[in-house]
Amino acid sequence: MLTRFFTVLYLALAFRLLPGGLAAKKDTKIGDRTIERAVQLRTHSIFPPYIDQDLQNRWWDFGGDAYINTNKHIRLTRPKSSQMGWLWSRLPLTSTNYVVEIEFKVSGESTHLFGDGLAVWLTTSRAEPGPVFGSIDKFEGLGIFLDTYANGRHPYGFPRIVGMLGNGSAAYDHDHDGEANSIGGCSANFRRTNVITKLKLTYVKDSYLDVKVHYRAWDDWSDCFRVEGISLPEAPYLGISALTGEVHDAHDVISVTSWSAVLSPTSQPRDKLSNGSIFSRNRGTEKSSGSWLGFFFKTFLFAGVCFGAFQGYKMYVVRNRRGGFGSNGFGGLGELGDRLGYNSGKRF
Repeated sequence: MLTRFFTVLYLALAFRLLPGGLAAKKDTKIGDRTIERAVQLRTHSIFPPYIDQDLQNRWWDFGGDAYINTNKHIRLTRPKSSQMGWLWSRLPLTSTNYVVEIEFKVSGESTHLFGDGLAVWLTTSRAEPGPVFGSIDKFEGLGIFLDTYANGRHPYGFPRIVGMLGNGSAAYDHDHDGEANSIGGCSANFRRTNVITKLKLTYVKDSYLDVKVHYRAWDDWSDCFRVEGISLPEAPYLGISALTGEVHDAHDVISVTSWSAVLSPTSQPRDKLSNGSIFSRNRGTEKSSGSWLGFFFKTFLFAGVCFGAFQGYKMYVVRNRRGGFGSNGFGGLGELGDRLGYNSGKRF
């Protein structure tokens, strides 16, 4: 029991000693500020079973060839030719800064001919079917294309992830797989993998867009591309679409999770810190030290109470089994005393 307790205590202390806990690893520097916390957006997140008792979702629409398996996924396209499906948020994403994480799956029987892929959208329009991975061309906003079929020859491999910032008039470069309009990209073998595949994009207004992909190993995020000084349309709709042509794959959305990113306060000039961060930081350190002492005291007090209660329970059980402490009289502890050696004259 004590071994288990101290193991749990060690893990608790290990997490406490990490600055900011595990979330500290996710802090992103923006000048003199960081993303210090995130608030999940229910309106732009979707998980199994995806739909309510009326076979609808309050915050999302789906259409085309898409269908829902409430236990597994939203399948945008079946592994058949000429399929097109989509999933779009009903409300625009009004957060200034945000993080969107999409768990998806691309699978199929073929090992050499497959396609076409799926796309993630942050655009001013929504739910308009078209030729660009199941959505319209000449869009306004951001498109991130997870392309599994190469239409031309390239020095890089496929599958490939490519980003494009549309202005409402520029057409997607279909013949060269978006190369003419690309703002960044990477090759990532996210098809038919045994690892959960995810795409995560982080956007801080007028500062940067960062795209990462998860496909190699558990909790192993790979950098895909990062664009500095980018501005996306305000209040875009979030969507995911997929398309198959003569070649095909199954394109599934497992979940979508969105957060509003809260930045740390802007640093104040040093001459205005008489009541500010320097002294506040010292007081925070003293408060932290005090809280640590209280934490240790409460922890060991709790351990002592638990240990005493456990020992008392053991003696209570033995007393009930033996009819009390008295087979050898009140001066001894009976069989329990013999076992522990307190009734043995050899101890004195």
